[in-house]
Amino acid sequence: MAVSSDRPSTTPDDAAHPVPDELSVASSVAGLAPPTAPSVEDVASTLFGRGMLYVAVLAAQMVSSVLVSPILAHLLPPREFGELASAIAVHQVLVVLAVAGIDQALVQIRATSDDDRPARALVLLALVLACALTAVAALTVPWWGHELGFAPSSPILVTVIGWTVPASATLVVSALLLSQDRLGAFSLLNILSAVGGQFSGLVILIGGGYRTANAYALGGLGSLALVLVLGLVLVRPRWSRRIGPDVARRALALGIPLMVSGLAIYVLNAGDRLVVQRLLGPEEAGRYQIAYTVGNVAVLLLSMVSAAWAPRIAAIADEDRRWALIGHSRDGLIALMAPAITGITLAAPLVLTLVAPESYRPGALLPVVFLVALAGFPVLAGSGTGRALVTLERTGPLAWSAVIAAVVNVGLNILLVPHLDLSGAALATLVAFTIQAVLHRAWLPAGIVWPRTPLAVLLPPTLAVAVCAATLLLPQSTEWDLGRFALAVVCLPWFLHRLRIAQGKPGLLRRPT
Repeated sequence: MAVSSDRPSTTPDDAAHPVPDELSVASSVAGLAPPTAPSVEDVASTLFGRGMLYVAVLAAQMVSSVLVSPILAHLLPPREFGELASAIAVHQVLVVLAVAGIDQALVQIRATSDDDRPARALVLLALVLACALTAVAALTVPWWGHELGFAPSSPILVTVIGWTVPASATLVVSALLLSQDRLGAFSLLNILSAVGGQFSGLVILIGGGYRTANAYALGGLGSLALVLVLGLVLVRPRWSRRIGPDVARRALALGIPLMVSGLAIYVLNAGDRLVVQRLLGPEEAGRYQIAYTVGNVAVLLLSMVSAAWAPRIAAIADEDRRWALIGHSRDGLIALMAPAITGITLAAPLVLTLVAPESYRPGALLPVVFLVALAGFPVLAGSGTGRALVTLERTGPLAWSAVIAAVVNVGLNILLVPHLDLSGAALATLVAFTIQAVLHRAWLPAGIVWPRTPLAVLLPPTLAVAVCAATLLLPQSTEWDLGRFALAVVCLPWFLHRLRIAQGKPGLLRRPT
């Protein structure tokens, strides 16, 4: 009988999966050879095949935000749009605090427990924590809201704070669906979460005639609440007195350093814009934001890849095979970075011209785009060693690495921006991510033989970076911009070719056994 690929492999009463030793014994009794573990190449091929489908789903939110933001900028008065952007920034911090790293801890715990019950208990724990934090934040708005520039009892701030519970719980539910490899349910939940809230808000703005930021936020709140109900139905969270307390302690021990790391990364990403605004003014901060958004596409996609691949990597019990898998998949991503950074750099002149006002002088922003995109390489390296530290449950070094990188980023911005303008801010970001990657590698336990990247893998991206740097010297005109964009389009089949090589063989969209 066929088994749906969208159902978790658990019995109705959530009994534990058979462990490998039990499977071997059962096979021996039946007269069959014990099952053999798939090769590192086979697992890596699955990461670049089915695993990339999860990345595509996660990217839906980024794409929808890029499409909706300009629409909101036209529909809302400037002050309303600014308040919405500031409230969303507060919401992002609250979600990091509310989740407390439980989403990543859940992936690791489920991979090592062969049982869904601990993970389902963690979903309930995350929901309770999110409710508690949301209540505290909402009740204390009069004390801190005005410090961030909001009016007393600001309706938009209160509404967006209300997003915290459904957004945080949905994040943890998604982590469980990802761990169970329920692609259909995962896709439905995340696409509804990413697109549904924005669509509902736009319907209220356009159809209802309520041209306020709070009306848009209320539409998002209603949609997120429905998505949360759907997520809870899909995973059925349940607390267990027998295993719940121990699992909660383990999850928080793993997750709180990851929460600190997430907050530090948020500071790393936002600190440069704050320094630019302080030293060069809000107009230059706006110019930097536009260029950073274009160049940061590669970094965002790499973070999604790391999240989507986490369960498969954590499931490798043998450490040597796990390090080999991380190294093999890292090398595949390095190969993909060559067409990615080339395409971003070549497309940037035309993209900036289309999305940025003429007063932003988009042609002068190309070095910023290039430097921010270049940061994808240290982010890629740091993601591999960072994932290794998570699987070893050594998350403390991740927090320290992120904090140090954030402090370095702010300090370098203060030093470089007065001399190099916006390029100094982008260079500071590149250096900060590089330091973070170096610290990740340094904090790996002694005795680990970390796989090196072959020179043959490094050479094409190195040449691509050199070519990208050279294109910054080309003339700025409509004809040149169109020509470069045409070459950027050619990078897409190049990227797909490298992806096919990384997949290794056909048929890799299947659910791995």
